[in-house]
Amino acid sequence: GEHLAVFRSQDGQAHVLDAHCPHLGANLAAGGRVRGGCIECPFHGWQFRGEDGKCTSIPYAAKVPDRARVRGWPSCEVNGMLLVWYHCQGLDPTWAVPEQREITTGEWVFRGQTEHLVDTHIQEIPENAADAAHLAFLHGPAILAGSDLRYTRSRLWDFMKHTWKAEWQPEPEPNQHCSRLLLQHSATIFGQRLCLMDLTVSARQVGPGLVYLTFEHAFLGRGVILQTVTPLQPLLQSVSHKIYYQKNVPAIVPKFILRAECVQFERDVTIWNNKQYLSKPLLVREDSGIQRHRRWFSQFYSQGSARSPAREEGLDW
Repeated sequence: GEHLAVFRSQDGQAHVLDAHCPHLGANLAAGGRVRGGCIECPFHGWQFRGEDGKCTSIPYAAKVPDRARVRGWPSCEVNGMLLVWYHCQGLDPTWAVPEQREITTGEWVFRGQTEHLVDTHIQEIPENAADAAHLAFLHGPAILAGSDLRYTRSRLWDFMKHTWKAEWQPEPEPNQHCSRLLLQHSATIFGQRLCLMDLTVSARQVGPGLVYLTFEHAFLGRGVILQTVTPLQPLLQSVSHKIYYQKNVPAIVPKFILRAECVQFERDVTIWNNKQYLSKPLLVREDSGIQRHRRWFSQFYSQGSARSPAREEGLDW
C-alpha cells in the first residue's frame, strides 16, 4: 500500500523515497528527474536528496524549511535485486542480506523468472517449508500432470511419481532470522527409480520474504532460484522466482528446472488462493514442524503492532 519513488543517483547509488512531494502532493516517480544525488519534483522543481529525503533546493524560495523532506527507506542492492527494509515502527535493519557469490562473480547467469499474485496470508507461503506431509500428497504426482488439481491424479500420468524427503530447521544465533530446508528429490517411472531426476535442494529462508533455493545435480550442475514474497495488501502477495545457473550449462536445463518448479508452485497457489488462515489449526503429532515454524516466524511481527501475535490471539486479518 506504499507509494515509492525509486531512482539511481548520478554516482550510481540506488535510493528509495516516499513518492509524494510534501509541498502539494505530486508524485516524484511520475515525471521526476535525477539531479546529481537528488530527485526533482516534476510540479515545482523541489529537489530531495536520495540519502535521507531532505529537500536541498526550492528554485523560487530564499530558504528551504527544515521540515521539508520525504521519508527515506533503507535499501540494499544484492544478487541483482534492490531490496527495501520495512518495519511498522520505523526501526533500522537488524540483519544484512547475504550475497550469492556465484551471481556476483558472474559464474551463474540469469536464465529466467516467473511472477505470481497470491491471495493469501503472508505467513502461508514460507510455512510450506515445514509442512512435510503435503509434499507426497500435493507434489507427488508427475509434473507432466500440470498444476490443475482436478487432473494431477489422473491415471494417465500414474506411471510417474515424485518422492521428497524434507528436513526443516531454524538457524541458531546470530542468524536466528534464517531457517533452512533440505530437500532430496527423486522420481520413479513404472516403479523404477530414474537417477537422472535425483536432485538436492537447499532452501535458506532469510527473513520473512526472501528464499535461496540452491540446486545441485550430479550431471546438470548447480544454480539458485531466488524467491521473493512482497506484500501488496494484507492478503495479497507478489511472488517472484528468478533462476541463476552455471553459464557453461545449456540454458534449456535451468529453464526446465524453473518450469518444473513453476508447475509445483502453482499447485500450492491453488490451495493458498482458496484456503483460510487458521491461527489455531487442528494439528496431529506429525505436524509438529508447522508449530515450530510458527514460533520461529513470530519474530517478524512487531511487539508494538496492533496485529502482533503477542497482543492478539490470532493473525486473522
